[in-house]
Order: sequence, then C-alpha cells, then structure tokens
Amino acid sequence: MPSAIEAHDLAKTFKGGVRALDGVSFTVEEGSVFGLLGPNGAGKTTVVRILTTILRPDSGSARVLGHDVAREPELVRSLFGLAGQYAAVDENLTGRENLRMIGRLNHLSRPVAARRAAELLEQFHLSDAADRTLKTYSGGMRRRLDLAAALVASPSVLFLDEPTSGLDPQSRIDLWEVIEGLVARGTTVLLTTQYLEEADRLASHVAVVDHGRVISQGAPAELKATLGATVLEIGLSDPGTAERTAGALASISQKRPHVVGSSVEVPIDGGPRTAMEALRVLDQHDIEPVTFTLREPSLDDVFLALTGRVTESEPAEGSDGADGAERAVARAGARR
Repeated sequence: MPSAIEAHDLAKTFKGGVRALDGVSFTVEEGSVFGLLGPNGAGKTTVVRILTTILRPDSGSARVLGHDVAREPELVRSLFGLAGQYAAVDENLTGRENLRMIGRLNHLSRPVAARRAAELLEQFHLSDAADRTLKTYSGGMRRRLDLAAALVASPSVLFLDEPTSGLDPQSRIDLWEVIEGLVARGTTVLLTTQYLEEADRLASHVAVVDHGRVISQGAPAELKATLGATVLEIGLSDPGTAERTAGALASISQKRPHVVGSSVEVPIDGGPRTAMEALRVLDQHDIEPVTFTLREPSLDDVFLALTGRVTESEPAEGSDGADGAERAVARAGARR
C-alpha cells in the first residue's frame, strides 16, 4: 500500500538547547489511522507541526503524499486538514459562518462553501446549532466544529493533535465514530493522543515516542503481545504495601512489576497458574490484597513498560510562537 506520510530522521532543537526531536522516523499508509503516543513533552506536537509546515526541522525530511514539506510547503498545505490543540474557529461567529469563512479562505466559491458548510454541519450533528454563535457551544460541539473546519476542503490527509482532549466520555466516543467514518471513506489520519484506549480503538499502527525518539512501533496487538498473555493487577491498601508487593512478586515474571499508586501490575505468561503462585507469594509475605484481577494487556501497559511512566497531557513544545501559526494553518490551509 502506498505511503501518505513519511518522516525520516526528523530532528528539532528549541531555544535553550531543548532537544524536542532526535531522529524520528515512521511511515503512514494511505487510508489508515496512525497513532503517535508519548509522555508529556515527548515530541508528538513538534512532529505534527513539522509535517504541517508550521515548523522546519533542523535536519531530516518529511513528505506528505509524496511532496517534501520543507521544499513545497504551499503545495503540501493544500493536501491536508489540521485540527490542533488550539481551536481554529472564531467564537464570535456562528457555526455556519465559521465553515463558510474557512471555505472562502480555501478558495471555494460562495455557493460551494455554503453547500460544504451545510454538509459538514449535518455530518457532525450540528445543524440545529448552525446559526448560534460558538459562545453558546459546549466543549464537545466546539471540537466537532473544529474537526469539521479541517475537512472543509475535503483533504486526503488529516492531522489530529489530541482531538478529544478535555471532552466527556460520550463526546469522545461520538468523535471516534466520526473519525472512523472518515477513514472508511479513504482519509488518512495521523493522530496524537493522551488516551491510549483511543489509539487502541482507532489506530492500525502506533509509534511510541519518548525523549524525541521512536522507541517502539507496530500494530496495537503486536505491541500488547510483547508484554505476555495477561496482566495481573493487584490493588493494595497503600502505596508502601504496593512497593513491598512489587518486590515480593519480582520472581514470578520475566517482566518487571510496575507500581501505580496503590496498585501493582505484573505482565505474566502463565495465566491462572501464575496467579495462584502470586497468591502463595503474597501469603508468605503476609500481604493481603484489596483486589486481585487478571486481564488482557492494554496499550497503557505497553506505554508503562516502555517509558516507565503513565501518559499525560502534553503542553505546547517550544515557546516559538507556533501556536498562532498552527491556528492560521488550520483555518486557512494556505491553499493556492
């Protein structure tokens, strides 16, 4: 299958010597969802800003639909849509006015921009609120309109930088269904997210980024398979007991137990047999668990095993004025 996005050895250092990217490489197939996962400050947003021509890499190269992002930025901007961490819509305008304006900025005729706005308002279940100002929209409605704005020009490639951050669970699920519908119609999506279940549901391929490097990548099922068949999750009364439990259980698995608050997670291969062994070890150490659960491994487990920490929301990387540029590219697309 042909590649829609290619990144080769991308490197970027910000003022003060902050190394945001240190040789990031990956390929995204056409018509697929590619997930970029990483802890706070890992470099995910910097990757998106380079691929969308907002930032130039210090070294390395990237291509979108075969076009170099550094050498052909104006052409590349005509090929993608971007829904970044900062809304590209104007809260003083109505939903319909926002989409019509973005259509005109993308050089659509007035009738075509109006028709496209009506189509997207219907697709994103915003028709009833189309003529209300965004000041009256909920967070979920704003994010749906922001995604609709990225689709006004019907791009082949869509970049979504934490698109569901801050949304309630139902609004996130609604947006996931919209993204799945876009991919079913052939759109290529590169997604950064702090919700690992989001990548598990949407992405056919994921890359884990840490300290500006890709430390692992593959299909979600492949990454989870590296942990073992099951995960033993044990809840304890307090963090101190959890630390003592992790030490006691170190011998029952080839994978290191992880302490998360007052819980211990142990990847195991033996299933119930190893679980029984764990209970015997706990009894020998006079440790009484509060909960004791066997479950399938998740991307959260992969992430924790690879980075040694849980994922969290990522702030803007590099105070280089890119936020305003991100909004401008997302809104106008600089179509030529």
